[in-house]
Amino acid sequence: MVDKDDLRQQFIDAFEGADYPVNSPMDLVPALPQGPGTTFESGDFSMTAMELNTKGGGSQDFPYEDVEDLVDDIMEGLEEEGHL
Repeated sequence: MVDKDDLRQQFIDAFEGADYPVNSPMDLVPALPQGPGTTFESGDFSMTAMELNTKGGGSQDFPYEDVEDLVDDIMEGLEEEGHL
């Protein structure tokens, strides 16, 4: 089972170092510890940053002014797509 709070915190930790505002997913890559290969895991959920962009990216509405709004949309997109 996915711990949504833990997963949300992983996203915040990974993306908070980006230079906001961010205008595209590519603006987030420099902030990621292992670049697009950065993996987020919780319970039976495991997805790289690259997969996040393709599997949950439909709900992202760039630009983002802060990490909280970005992570809200990532979580929403993953839920809508049935990944959580």
